[in-house]
Amino acid sequence: MAHPKRRTSKSRRDKRRTHYKMRVPTVVPCPQCNLPKEAHVACPHCGYYNGRKVIDVKEEE
Repeated sequence: MAHPKRRTSKSRRDKRRTHYKMRVPTVVPCPQCNLPKEAHVACPHCGYYNGRKVIDVKEEE
């Protein structure tokens, strides 16, 4: 197996890791119920996506 000949510096290591980051999810209002939902995902409150009902959501009492 290959072994590193020299120690990787912190700067070089961190340059490689610049793409390992969390992203903030895009939140948009649902066109049906106007509650916030994640973009390109079915609404968890009403069950609609792209103008059609795709999931059944249980009513909370």
